[in-house]
Amino acid sequence: MRRLFEILGSSLNLTWQEFKSHKIRTLLSLSGVAFGIFCIISVLAAVDSLEYAVQKDIKALGSNTVYIDKWDYAGGGNDYPWWKYVKRPEPAFAEMKMLKKKVNAAKNVAMNISLSGEKIEFERDAVTGVNYYGITEEFVNIQPVDIQIGRYLQDADYDYGANVIVIGYVVAETLFGRPEKAVGKMVRLRGGKRALVIGLIKKQGKSIIGGWEYDNSILMPFTFMKQMVREKAANPVIMVQGKDEVPMEQLRDELTGAMRSIRKLKPTEEDDFSLNDIDAFSSFASDIFSGINKGGWAIAVLSLIVGMFGVANIMFVTVRERTPQIGLKKAIGAKRATILTEFLLESAFLCIMGGLLGLAVVFLLTILSEAVLGFTVFISLNILVLAVSICIIVGVLAGIIPASIAARMDPVVAIRSK
Repeated sequence: MRRLFEILGSSLNLTWQEFKSHKIRTLLSLSGVAFGIFCIISVLAAVDSLEYAVQKDIKALGSNTVYIDKWDYAGGGNDYPWWKYVKRPEPAFAEMKMLKKKVNAAKNVAMNISLSGEKIEFERDAVTGVNYYGITEEFVNIQPVDIQIGRYLQDADYDYGANVIVIGYVVAETLFGRPEKAVGKMVRLRGGKRALVIGLIKKQGKSIIGGWEYDNSILMPFTFMKQMVREKAANPVIMVQGKDEVPMEQLRDELTGAMRSIRKLKPTEEDDFSLNDIDAFSSFASDIFSGINKGGWAIAVLSLIVGMFGVANIMFVTVRERTPQIGLKKAIGAKRATILTEFLLESAFLCIMGGLLGLAVVFLLTILSEAVLGFTVFISLNILVLAVSICIIVGVLAGIIPASIAARMDPVVAIRSK
């Protein structure tokens, strides 16, 4: 063990001396390794961070949940003309009520209607670009809402269509200055409809895929929102969450049968509704990010191959420059394995130095990532371990031939060489 540490120390010292003696040559040779490691870390870190943010937003739409809509969120494929979607009937509140009775696999069933780009006013101030959501009782069980101040909608609010709303953080901040002041205020909505603010939603932050965007939204009872807009003109969607022990396929099968029965479709008629599976979106997103990762790896491998030749070139030159020293070491008893290990370690240390250069650039970029990309890029410990491992492997591969040449040298010939 002591001998191993001596070899490590000697190799590290020689690597540092080589760098100090030939800074430009070493830096240029290490640029390939640095770029390769930069590609690996930056792509993996960015993709992992983006996937985490996207998956988080997808899960926020509701786990084990199906959205029943006239539109297919995945596009329906190229073989399904868009005009067929337009002709489909909108999901209806009455259908939601029947689904609750017909679908045994359902844990929660809710209805949601929405409007975007709306206005909310208080006295002489107004905020535009607000999302209105009219929801039913079980919506909160599928899509949790965190209330910071005040209260959430209650059963009585739904039953009587009370003119009350829960307001998003950014809307409240823009309209009242201090979000906390919103609770208890009477505001004006679409068509001058008056509503009492009963609760403030906790700040959510930005969403990568859009999602519910509660910060810029208000929530109100479904029956109250119907006083401002027709149900069919407000993007109605039925949300069905399956029971914990029920597989998604079973839930989809029951929903398909129930919807066809409710709409009295004949066996030969195709579905006039879409079942949009949130879990399927999650798998689809994972496949996309997997493809991006493969592309990043392809670029990184090419860069690392170029970097490996650069490091090998340094090691060939180093072996030639140190030939007399190698001969002297072998003459006083150094074994082949010792010479081989020293040069392999030196090659590995050179690659690690290149990797550190690439890592430093990635760290600088992560500082700017939130402002530019809209989400925080983090570098996990697994990625760092992978980068160091790759540096060591590339270093060993780049140095194996020069180190073998050095280990096989005849001590007498080596000492006499100039």
